[in-house]
Order: sequence, then C-alpha cells, then structure tokens
Amino acid sequence: MILDRRQLLGASGAFLALAACGKGAGASGVLRVGSQKGGTKALLLASGALEGARYTVEWSEFPAAQNLLEALGSGAVDLGLIGDAPFQFAYQSGSPIKAVAVQSVPDPQEGTLSILVAKGSPLQSLQDLIGKKVATTHGSIGHYLVLRALAANGLKADAVKVVFLSPSDSRAALQTGAVDAWSVWAPYTVAALAEGARIVVDGRSYSQGNSFDVANEQAIADKRPLLQDFLAREARAMEWSQGHTAEFAKVLARETGLPEAIALGTVQRARRARTPIDDALIKDQQVIFDTFRNAGEFKGNRPIAQAFQPIG
Repeated sequence: MILDRRQLLGASGAFLALAACGKGAGASGVLRVGSQKGGTKALLLASGALEGARYTVEWSEFPAAQNLLEALGSGAVDLGLIGDAPFQFAYQSGSPIKAVAVQSVPDPQEGTLSILVAKGSPLQSLQDLIGKKVATTHGSIGHYLVLRALAANGLKADAVKVVFLSPSDSRAALQTGAVDAWSVWAPYTVAALAEGARIVVDGRSYSQGNSFDVANEQAIADKRPLLQDFLAREARAMEWSQGHTAEFAKVLARETGLPEAIALGTVQRARRARTPIDDALIKDQQVIFDTFRNAGEFKGNRPIAQAFQPIG
C-alpha cells in the first residue's frame, strides 16, 4: 500500500514539500529520497517498482537541483537525482556527497536543455546574446550551458549578463522582458516552448545530459542495502518507462500539477538509462569542472574521480 502525506521542510530559507511513500511488509528502515519537480517519485510510482520494498521511502519535493543539493549536504535527505553540472558545483564546494549511480539520455531531444527567448524576440543566436541579460539558476545545468556555450565559441564568461533567479522567477522575468533570455531545462523548457518561447542555443551541443543519483556520505555508510535496493528498482523503472511514456506522464502530471501535454513532452525528452561510471564519464566531468573554474565560479579542487562511489 502507498501512503502520501505532505508537510513543509525548511532548507536554507526554502520551503520544500515532504511526502512519505509507503513501505512493503517487514520494513527494515527509512530511505529519504529527494525528487525534482516530481520526476523520480512519479517514475517509481507509475512503474510500481517500489511494490514489495521492505523499507519505507519518504519523498521530498524540490523545485531545482540547488535546493535538493542543500538538503543532501545537510543530511535532510539520503538520495536524489541531480544533473552533472550542479553536482560538480556542490561537490567542489565541499559538500559531503557522492554520486553512486549514473543516468544518461541515449537519444537527447531538442528542448531538453536550452537557452530560450520570448515569443517575438529578435534574438536568433548566441552572438545576439552578447551584452544581454540571461536568467538562470546559480550552479545549475542552465548556468553551465551559458558558460560552456560562451567558452566553446571563444567568448568570455562576462560576454552576457547572467541574472541568477529561481526557475519560476526566471520565467516571469522572460515574459515581462526583465531579461532577454532564459537558460533552463525540462520540464520548464517544454512549458515555455508551448507558450511561444524559442530556442536560440540547443544544449545538446554543449552537455552530455548525464544525471547522477547522489547520496549523502552518512547515508552511504548507514543505509547501503537500502540504497542498493532502491537503485535496482529505479533502473527497472527506467526500463519500464521506455514503453510506457503515456502512463508515466499521467502520474508526473498528477504529482506536479503540470498539464498532461507538458508532462508527456518532458517524459519524451528524458528517456533515461543506467550507464557506467567509467573513464569517459570522468573526462566529461573534467570539462564541467574546467568550465566553472575558468569562469571563476568556484575555487575548489577536489579530485573528480573521488566524487564517485558506485553502489550496485
């Protein structure tokens, strides 16, 4: 049986919705899992992958990676799915977290990660953004996209005026003309495109699209069997989702309040699969590290290979 309850969880001034998801018979512990915009939770619920789990899963909902990373670093949650760029940003800041598994998008679609302009904007390309205001969330994959696109095209990090806002505030700023562009990810891209926004920079050229299941180090030490079981169930849920996008989207819409068409577009753009932690992945992470560091965004120099602790 699956039970839902919601309460407010404060983390660094943000209010985070907490939902407890049920347990199988003979539960032997509690695993606290963070979910961004309902994604992980919706996947596990829609697939039924948690049925029979011998522990309780408590779900916490977060609007963006930064909020989830704060909760992971403080130990408020044990595990959560994070994009590779924000993970690297938090890891280099000294957060006591490790990536324990990797998810990739085998066939990335346009609009999964993009820099957008509003309907009717005259801006057409990255070059047109020089000197303009671009909204994004600090340390996010959107932030990384801005920096990486500039660097890859021989432009300095200050070639655009980056304005750090939450996703909801960024959306409002773009709509009112307070900023000229918005660097963001699905489902926000999907909703913005449906409202008439247009892509000027496609993230597929600059990001590998990896995401990490990230755990607090104490949880790795204390709850390894629970983490192992959950990750195995999550992998099966991802396999299930490949042929059940409509079912997944319905649950995602229910969990997040997104219109079903937007939820479906999000699911179709984020068909993920488990991939290994290998030398190629570490090399990709080095690019992210160098991009943020060269832009002066952090001074940390923790060895990238030590950011990973596979659990399987």
